[in-house]
Amino acid sequence: MKMESSNVQAHSNYMREFTPARLRAFRRALGAWYDACARDLPWRRTLDPYRVWISEIMLQQTRVAAVIPYYERFLARFPDAATLAAADDDALLSAWAGLGYYSRARNVRAAAQTVTRLGAFPQSYEGILALPGIGPYTAAAIASICFGIPKAVLDGNVMRVICRLTADDADILSSRTRERMQESAQMLLDSASPARHNQAVMELGATVCIPRDPKCKICPVSKYCLARKSGLERELPIKLRRAEIRRVGRTLLVAIRNGNILLWQRAQDATMLGGFWELPEPHQLPEAKSAKLLHKFSHAITNHIYDFHVVSARAGQVQSLLQWTPLEQLPALPLSTVTRKALAGMHVLP
Repeated sequence: MKMESSNVQAHSNYMREFTPARLRAFRRALGAWYDACARDLPWRRTLDPYRVWISEIMLQQTRVAAVIPYYERFLARFPDAATLAAADDDALLSAWAGLGYYSRARNVRAAAQTVTRLGAFPQSYEGILALPGIGPYTAAAIASICFGIPKAVLDGNVMRVICRLTADDADILSSRTRERMQESAQMLLDSASPARHNQAVMELGATVCIPRDPKCKICPVSKYCLARKSGLERELPIKLRRAEIRRVGRTLLVAIRNGNILLWQRAQDATMLGGFWELPEPHQLPEAKSAKLLHKFSHAITNHIYDFHVVSARAGQVQSLLQWTPLEQLPALPLSTVTRKALAGMHVLP
């Protein structure tokens, strides 16, 4: 408790140094840098809350470069909330396949159904927060960017910026630390231009104040950064609870016969990957005869790394769970990322 109290006091003392004049200078420097250096991203060219919302959900735990093509294809397929609300499971999951965290896809459809019933996207922070699958960060982003509501965002990038700005060495996974960061983010927010400010501080964390090797020499607000002055910029922020990484070996079987491939589909209400199609594993085809190793790959999910061996197989008797599926139907099916990786290079996917 003494360490937590020390962190709180040091953080609070530093934030009190932001007089009105200092705050104006800080916001001015950050905003000018953003105007000059912001990346040209497709969701920054619109104030449509539907499109901004889809981008924010896709960007959760996914790199910007990976999201862009998914974002553009998804909006081409579901250009508005009403179209998304009416999507069936196969169309929805197929459009989301490869992004991971598939509960996000079902939540966006549920939220789209709510928006469609309401007749318009909610225009208050509280109304946006009430939509399925939307938390405080996403609600603040949409509210500020689309409706000019002065609500500060707090994601991993913003947390890192504020931790370094204040040289706060408390555990950022702590709820108390997060509350402190949220208060500081709100205090720093330029309420006259919340959209620009929120996007600027997120952009700063994503491109300059990066995790392992911060680019302090080009940071527009480095003179305000206590970690930089103390030489702690590479040591902060602190995460105390790290899950142990486990490696698990698995085998996937590729059985093709007469233009059909053997697959199985997860139940629609399955906890993970509900509705997605998968390749079978040996326990599902106990009588299969393996022919040869096709390739190997690894796939990381949270604190697990799965090492897959992809093996061609001749199937004998097939369980009812498994289905012979025409190869030409594969592009229209919601295939899991693991299945797509397994089939890569075999010329069975476009």
